[in-house]
Amino acid sequence: MGALRRAALALAALLGVSLAVLEVHVGTSLVFSVEGQQAVLPAWYTSHSQNKPYVSWMLSKNPAPFQILSYLGGKVKVEETDLKPRIGFLHDVNSRNISVFINATREQDSGQYMCSVNVEDDTIRLDKNIGVINLTVLVPPAVPACQLHGSAVVGANVTLSCSSKKGKPSPMYQWQRESPTRQVFFSPAQDRARGTLKLTNLTLEMSGVYVCRAENQAGSKNCSIVLEVHSTSTKAVIAAAVLGSLGALATIIFFAQKIVGYRRKKRDSQEEGPNEIKEDAVAPKTPSWARRPASDTMSKTSTLSSIAGTRQPYGARAPSDTTSILTTTGSYRGPPPRGGGRPPNLSPPALNGTPQRRQDPAPAPMGSLPPSSLARAGAVPVMVPAQSRAGSLV
Repeated sequence: MGALRRAALALAALLGVSLAVLEVHVGTSLVFSVEGQQAVLPAWYTSHSQNKPYVSWMLSKNPAPFQILSYLGGKVKVEETDLKPRIGFLHDVNSRNISVFINATREQDSGQYMCSVNVEDDTIRLDKNIGVINLTVLVPPAVPACQLHGSAVVGANVTLSCSSKKGKPSPMYQWQRESPTRQVFFSPAQDRARGTLKLTNLTLEMSGVYVCRAENQAGSKNCSIVLEVHSTSTKAVIAAAVLGSLGALATIIFFAQKIVGYRRKKRDSQEEGPNEIKEDAVAPKTPSWARRPASDTMSKTSTLSSIAGTRQPYGARAPSDTTSILTTTGSYRGPPPRGGGRPPNLSPPALNGTPQRRQDPAPAPMGSLPPSSLARAGAVPVMVPAQSRAGSLV
């Protein structure tokens, strides 16, 4: 009975020693934090020694781990790193709680953090005095950009795209149509990883507001786009309107130039002097009745001149009884006598035995003959320049 008791006491003593061996514990091996928020890395240690520990926190990154925080001889030391103004112990280290905090976390703070503890006069087992915590800083998506690819015309196909330039992990995208006609889209029309939505065979009823939501574990952001489906291409209508406006403007300019040119020409013609004879004036056309051969005209003119110049007696020649004689003044002398006889007595009869003196008829004024008689006589028309009141030629 005594031997069993001694054996039990020896076993209890052995177990007590084993329980008092130095060991580091972590609350979790994975810690997630959203960018800009505080992250806490929970850790503590157990030891039977009452001596002050030596605590060291390190961040494992390429090319090699480096120390960021330590506690030695009752003093806290923060190393010169990007974490210096933002890191520290969460509790008093003598309480054996060696958790640390990181304020205003950044994406580059992500990594593997290692905590090691050494206590004087305490037993250390291999790897039992080291704790490892992996920190992941999540980054919410940036405000995405929504775009329309294609022409929104009835019967056509378009693609809506949504993309966020920032986010950890990579955000997923969800498209939906807003009120009054709410609609949620699924694969294959929607690609959640790429953020695209394909709309085929467009109709006017498909017009509306489409919203894209980019989301991950850290948060979500939205963007929207208005889809207006037209029966005809808006670009074609705009192009036709522009071309029509240009054509109308060109027509207005053309007619304006014509009007200005006409008014300028009219003004220049009015400003020309009345005494100037225009060299480019068109000569008047010769009447058809005056168009005769030169030889015929000259013979007729010579005959007329000889008859008018030589006042021979009527009996000297035997003209025909139908020939009339035109004098130089254009008066009519009557037909010649027949058979060469004497001309008839044209004197007026005597009144009461007293002969009366024959009075020659008044000569006819020049130009009193009709044009047909002048043409038969071989007369040639002559253009006489008109004169102004001042006596100068016009």
